[in-house]
Amino acid sequence: MAKRSIRRKPMAEINVVPYIDVTLVLLIIFMITAPLLQTGVDVELPQAEAETVSQEQDPPVIISVDREGRYFIDIGGQGDDPVSAGELLIRVAAVLRNKPKTQIYIRGDQAVSYGTVVTVMAALKNAGAPSVGLMTRPFQQD
Repeated sequence: MAKRSIRRKPMAEINVVPYIDVTLVLLIIFMITAPLLQTGVDVELPQAEAETVSQEQDPPVIISVDREGRYFIDIGGQGDDPVSAGELLIRVAAVLRNKPKTQIYIRGDQAVSYGTVVTVMAALKNAGAPSVGLMTRPFQQD
């Protein structure tokens, strides 16, 4: 007796279990890394009524001073790096050597003394900054 070969029909369904596993792993990775990417210095800006400054082609250099008087620098939107006063001047001078028309802003916490902000402004002028702007937040309508 000869055995008959039984032909199986091809399966027309897609096995989605591996895709679900990969999606869940990616979701977990993104949930863990997203908060890490949103870091910055916690600075409570003073409120003032002022016009918004138009940003030129080059991103500005932003110097932050937090409540404790520590300095942070953000060059081109790369994030706030903690720096000392001496390193701050060196880095700003290097940026201005390469791009002399770069805008420089100071973002000082409202609890920081006026003298600290003025000291930073004077140091930036000595580093060659043509002008230094102060960042504020608009008044909130109650």
